[in-house]
Amino acid sequence: MSDYLNELNEGQRAAVLYNDGPSLVIAGAGSGKTRVLTYKIAWLLENGYQPWNILALTFTNKAAREMKERIARQVGDGKARRLWMGTFHSIFLRILHTEAAKLGFTPQFTIYDAADSKSLLRAIIKEMQLDEKAYKPGVVQARISNAKNHLVTPAGYAANREAYEGDCAAKMPAIRDIYRRYWDRCRQADAMDFDDLLIYTYILFRDHPEVLARYQEQFRYILVDEYQDTNFAQHSIVLQLAQGHRHVCVVGDDAQSIYSFRGADIDNILYFTKVYPDTKVFKLEQNYRSTQTIVSAANSLIEKNQRQIRKEVFSEKEKGDPIDVFQAYSDVEEGDIVTNKIKQLRQRGPYAWADFAILYRTNAQSRIFEEALRKRSMPYRIYGGLSFYQRKEIKDVIAYFRLVINPHDEEAFKRIINYPARGIGDTTVGKITSAATEHGTSLWTVLCEPLSYGLKLNKGTAGKLQGFKELIAGFLESSAQKNAYEAGMEIIQASGIARDVTQDNSPENLSRKENVDELLNGMSDFCAQRLEEGDDRIRLGDFLSEVSLLTDQDSDKENDGEKITLMTVHSAKGLEFKNVFVVGMEEGLFPSEMSGNSPRVLEEERRLFYVAITRAEEHCFLSYAKTRFRYGKTEFCRPSRFLQDIDVRFLHLPQEAIARRQVDEAARNFRSNFHVATPFPPESRQRPLRRIETGSTLGMSGRAASASPSAASHGLSAGQHIEHERFGIGEVLRVEGEGDNAKATIRFRNAGEKQLLLRFARFKIID
Repeated sequence: MSDYLNELNEGQRAAVLYNDGPSLVIAGAGSGKTRVLTYKIAWLLENGYQPWNILALTFTNKAAREMKERIARQVGDGKARRLWMGTFHSIFLRILHTEAAKLGFTPQFTIYDAADSKSLLRAIIKEMQLDEKAYKPGVVQARISNAKNHLVTPAGYAANREAYEGDCAAKMPAIRDIYRRYWDRCRQADAMDFDDLLIYTYILFRDHPEVLARYQEQFRYILVDEYQDTNFAQHSIVLQLAQGHRHVCVVGDDAQSIYSFRGADIDNILYFTKVYPDTKVFKLEQNYRSTQTIVSAANSLIEKNQRQIRKEVFSEKEKGDPIDVFQAYSDVEEGDIVTNKIKQLRQRGPYAWADFAILYRTNAQSRIFEEALRKRSMPYRIYGGLSFYQRKEIKDVIAYFRLVINPHDEEAFKRIINYPARGIGDTTVGKITSAATEHGTSLWTVLCEPLSYGLKLNKGTAGKLQGFKELIAGFLESSAQKNAYEAGMEIIQASGIARDVTQDNSPENLSRKENVDELLNGMSDFCAQRLEEGDDRIRLGDFLSEVSLLTDQDSDKENDGEKITLMTVHSAKGLEFKNVFVVGMEEGLFPSEMSGNSPRVLEEERRLFYVAITRAEEHCFLSYAKTRFRYGKTEFCRPSRFLQDIDVRFLHLPQEAIARRQVDEAARNFRSNFHVATPFPPESRQRPLRRIETGSTLGMSGRAASASPSAASHGLSAGQHIEHERFGIGEVLRVEGEGDNAKATIRFRNAGEKQLLLRFARFKIID
């Protein structure tokens, strides 16, 4: 037995060694899924399989790279390099480049990203004289994407009565016509969008059985990572390739299926054993990441879902602390509570800033925490944001590259025909587009032969178009002889982009210049690295193929060094931190108000919460606010129903803010907030609180503030305690002034010391 197999536990080893048919590996959070996939491939390579006979499909390039590096350490770099391992899109792109002619494309077809796709749809909507307010390009794009991910072509969509009725109900009956035009225009431009990489691969295998047979024979073993995230198209292509030998191993965790909004279908993993009745199921249930308490809490949460593959994840690490639940008076105080706790933990324990993560359901929640962190000079980063290849100056340069590789690329053509400015306006571009549409050809073809396509232009405009055509034609010729870096340098210089980004020394232009310089650095590294690896694919088209597959979750997020991480829960999947704060645990926020009462959607929201909890290694904290500023006003909130799903034994519940109570009484108060039947006794009565308010005004922040009488009229004095609407509990240190000028200096438990003008302060006196 290979030495590396001794590193596996019993369940992992069984999954690696099984090779008699289809297998489903249910990998609980932190259970060593990547190690199982890596060692299984290494084992296959040592037991009769050649690298090119193994197809391993992942969801990110990063995952593929990491696995390939691990495999190389076991079987050598030579074998690992020849594996067919990568994302669905990158592998299918490779196949489609080889088989493009069978589908009516050239091998040089280009790829439209989401922005290109939306731009083309916007143009089509305008040409069809449809109202863009009714036919929002983003909505139309999503419907077409959904159709493609379900392998529905334009003809199939037009014939689908249910789809048409749904479009009519949404007041968009022309979507089927837009889809047809969009499909045709992409083909005319010799371009595919990301969804096309799936649907055309399926069509290729469906309509060309000899091609399918060849790839079935080549890929003798198929492995798929994160199978719970596959959509119908991906699932169907795997079925096509595996239908002969049925040597397919899929790995995933149904409890972490959280991407239905991207088309992921949990049924693919839930019903895998029905598709392959002879499937051998392996469950990886030992969690190597988190404490016993965190794992037990997550188990008690996810067991409330009905649709799942049951498993009992366990940990052999230390028991660990209970999960702390914090109650804040407002979203502002929630930010203060979380940041204060981070500071406290860092001072008390051997933690770096990077050991902390704040997870939220929506991006909009980050503002409060950013402000709280900045106020305390605590370093942080927003995980995600605008990726390098989405920055305007980079997209402009890439559009030139795309047009040089494929001059029929409509979106690239339109993006840069007048960048840098060369006096070619929208009217001229509109004439070219109309001529191309009328004759069913590309914009480039019309540009090359304007008279043949009836393009009527004045002498000045004709000269400008001729100059642009000659510029691109020159790049077409020279790039064939140069590597990507050399071609890129020439294009950036000769097109005028270099001059445009260095025209002044403003901060904005300096930033643009630095980005363009960094692109060239990346192209140089691309060429050098490939050459060192013995790969001669270093042309501009090769570089574009790699760039086109980059996504936000793929890209190695900027290395911001030693900082606290802020991110959405969706972005956190696959990551881990020693200390995790899951914030905004309120009804309408988490679960999202979009979930309504749909059991299916609520179960996915619960899985999302499960993912959030299981990111934590040592400590997990949950927080909710009693009030939150949303939609221009302060709203009262109720704690999330998901908090009640966690067994109380694993929680440290919030004590009532105005009194020192025992833990059991805190639990009673906490549960009573849900306004649902609970096993806890009725809440004990507390002393009524006096509210100090005589009216309402709107402060500068937009939050409602109540006018209060002067200090003298209500007897507010040093030593008293108040409950403030946003800052929570505080002690009055001193009161100054009279009437409208009365002020109080108050030390709040979490927000620190503040001075409040009493006539606008909104609070209750506690004692």
